Amino acid sequence: MLGIIGGSGLDRMPGLSLHQEIHCDTPFGAPSGPLLKGERAGRSLLFLPRHGAEHRIPPHKINYRANIWALSQQGVDRLVGMAAVGGINRAMPPGSLVIPDQIIDYTYGREQTFFDGEFQPVEHLEFAQPYCPRLRQQLLQAARQADQNVINGGCYAAVQGPRLETAAEISRLARDGADLVGMTAMPEAALARELGLSYANCALVANWAAGLEAEPISMAQIERQLAASMEQALQLLMQLD
Repeated sequence: MLGIIGGSGLDRMPGLSLHQEIHCDTPFGAPSGPLLKGERAGRSLLFLPRHGAEHRIPPHKINYRANIWALSQQGVDRLVGMAAVGGINRAMPPGSLVIPDQIIDYTYGREQTFFDGEFQPVEHLEFAQPYCPRLRQQLLQAARQADQNVINGGCYAAVQGPRLETAAEISRLARDGADLVGMTAMPEAALARELGLSYANCALVANWAAGLEAEPISMAQIERQLAASMEQALQLLMQLD
């Protein structure tokens, strides 16, 4: 079954014909909210808002382990994480949809693994390609079917949040090779890999990252851009085979 984790700007699934609201508990506590099981455009899926109802959970306090565990236990085997991001690469301006292929993790203090020596024995995850190549290709094919322009590939810098970055931090991320900056790619991608889920990211570029424009970043502008781009992303998702 397809699972979708909604990010900023997607705490509801428009057009979802709801069949069941599943309240879960996990060995790691409760996920961000109930799992919404239903159909959209004839496709069955499970939807979970990453930040909870009304965007109440900041990125560094999301219970990523509970979220991924709950989705897996309910039969999800393909998982798409939606994300609102800042654009660092000038080829990825606001309004772009990007299917990234790499991650650099700058987060700290988050529960990063199921293999913690307590819940499960320690294992060293192979993670050279953090996103499932097959699911990435399926998203790219879905974009073609939906006649949507998407950017194939890019490096997502996962930062701690919830504050936005300084201009100097963005300069550093650019030197490190990052194309996008967001707050939720990790440990979500690694946890999905640990449970054997096919996981990919669909990133919506909401704004230029700090220091790339003369004007300060405006949250109102970000919200307007997300509202304008979200239906495009949803149309892509509904074309997934």
